[in-house]
Order: sequence, then C-alpha cells, then structure tokens
Amino acid sequence: MNAISDLKANTSVPFEKAHAMPTAVYTDHAFLEAELSQVFSHDWFCVGRADALKNPGDYMTLELAGQPILVLRDNTGELRAMSNVCRHRMSTLKEGRGNARSIVCPYHAWTYNLDGSLRGAPAMEQNSAFCKSEIALPTVRCEAWLGWVFVTLNPNANFVAQDLAEVEGLVGDYGMENYSETFFETHLWDTNWKVLAENFMESYHLPVCHAGTIGGLSKLDEMICPPGLPAFNYHTILKDDTLQIALAHTSNTRLKGERRRMTYLLAIYPSLMITLTPGYFWYLSLHPNGVGQVQIIFGGGMSADYVDDPDAQAHFLQLKTLLDEVNIEDRGCTEKVYRGLCSAMAIPGPLSHLERPNYDFAQYLNSRVQKAAD
Repeated sequence: MNAISDLKANTSVPFEKAHAMPTAVYTDHAFLEAELSQVFSHDWFCVGRADALKNPGDYMTLELAGQPILVLRDNTGELRAMSNVCRHRMSTLKEGRGNARSIVCPYHAWTYNLDGSLRGAPAMEQNSAFCKSEIALPTVRCEAWLGWVFVTLNPNANFVAQDLAEVEGLVGDYGMENYSETFFETHLWDTNWKVLAENFMESYHLPVCHAGTIGGLSKLDEMICPPGLPAFNYHTILKDDTLQIALAHTSNTRLKGERRRMTYLLAIYPSLMITLTPGYFWYLSLHPNGVGQVQIIFGGGMSADYVDDPDAQAHFLQLKTLLDEVNIEDRGCTEKVYRGLCSAMAIPGPLSHLERPNYDFAQYLNSRVQKAAD
C-alpha cells in the first residue's frame, strides 16, 4: 500500500474507532506531491491580514505550491495578487514585505505598474516583436474575508465567503474583521506541516507540552470539540482572568455570558490556524518546505476594543511574551513528533475525544489527495 491508500483506509472508520494518520502521510515524498497538486494548488491559502496592506504600494510575497506570488494594494485601493516573475528573463521581482510605487525587476529593470501592466523596458526599441501594451504579470485570484487575505491558483475555486459562511456564523459577534495586526514573523521548523497543524487543532497536549506556561490553566473537561465542517474544524476553551486581554473589554457590549471569555481555535483548511479571543488573536499560516520542514507565517494583534485602552500595550506585551514562550514549547514537541514519525517502529495510536479536529482534518486531506490516485 502507498501513503494515499493508507490514508483512505485510516479515514474509513468512524471517529469512535479512529487512529492517528499513518506515518507515511508525513514522510512520503509522493504524498507531499499529491498535497501540493491537490491541496495547495487547489484551495485558498491565507497570506496574512488585510490591514498589513493598508496603503497603495504595500506588498507581501510568498511561494505557493512552487509558484512565486506578489500580493499588493494598488493605487485604487484594490487588493491584487499576481505572478512574482518578470515577463522578460523570468527573475523573481520582490522579496518579503514592503512598499513600492512600482515593481522593478532587479535583473534588467523592466518596470510594472501596481496593476501588473508593463510600464517600461529599457533598450527594447530594436525588437520589432516587442509591444509593451501586450505584456503584463499574470493575475492570481485574491480575496479578502473578515480581515484575512487569501489567494488561490485554482480559477474555479468557490468564493472564500461561500466556503466559510459557517465560520462567520460562529464568530461574527467577535468582529474579527476589525482586529489589528501588531506583529508578523516568519519561521522555519523541522517538522512536517501537518504535525504543526494537528498540534494546533487539539488542546489535549496543553497540560503536558505547555507545563511551563499555559498548561496549568488548561482544563480538559471544559474543552468542547464538535464535529468539523467541510472547510474547517474548531474547538473552544473558556479562559479565566489570568490574561486580561483574553476577555471581552469592558466597553464590549456585543458578547454575552460565557462568550465574553470564550476562545475559538479555528483550523481553516488547508493550513490557516486562528486563535480568536474577545481581546486578541494570533494565527499560523503553514506551507510545506519538503516533508520535514514547515514554513510558518506567524502573526497576531488586538481587537478593536483594546486598541485605545490605556493598558493595551502592557497587556499585549504580556501576551506576546507568553506566545513566544509557548512557541518554543510547541517547536520542541512537534519536532519530537516528526523524529518519532520517521522511526520504523512508529505505530499510530487511537485518538482521544479531544482530538476530534484531527480526525476531521484527516477526512479533509483524504478527500483531496484521493484525486491524485484516480
């Protein structure tokens, strides 16, 4: 059997009898190729927050399933995504994040407008086939949803809002679209992307993996893990007042009762992981870098209610310090899991009821990669 057929067998049983995914799903190069072609080339991928692209010329870059992509705010205020490859001798154009009035190729200075059209190309007047108006950077589908920016290589993908309507129904009263990003980082960890995704999806590991930080505050009996939906899964945790910014601000009249201290952990397929509290959010957007590494976009910030609070910065400094410490713990745990997965003696065990999101994630992956086997 290969990894794709192994996963099919693994996901064919009901949740009450479910086991962790087969080891080859994480370590097999052919399975990774199926993920790149059927998952990352097919579904919407989150590149970050829209408020990181506030001004004309603000841009960010990424590589999605091997395709260099440039995402920016154009001069009309529209979000755009396009190929990050010059139409001349095919150099990549931009790197990282920044602001630019135009897109200038670092190789021969071909210059593009922010809508991707070619503005100028030096020393091309003697080529009779050259026509500036016929050359533009290929476009990539790009959509904003509740403050998030998504791109897809699939021209036939549903609208993001269509696939994630149930998410908006769950957390619409949090006003996630109005949260402000206050930090953005990228990381590269030595583990498979799915190991980190699954680590986020379950809070069963919190008391042990995070014993030095948040483990003592994690009450397994208060975690609720309902069945997932086709485009995402989630679970919830009730927070106490140990971290004030995790609770609804006193000026927040939208959230009532337990929702004033309820944290949602949303896993939007394939790889956007959002921790959403009434006061702050943080997120991971994951992309494989081979079978044994994951490229991580890590960002977060505050709800609109906390932005003007006189103690907001102190609260957020406390939060960011905690998140950095939690990340160190998560990195250690997930890299250990990947080393274990590579062992010839690794045998997947049965899942806890607190790992329902992992089961649903496996169902999603199976639904995608089986197309590579057809």
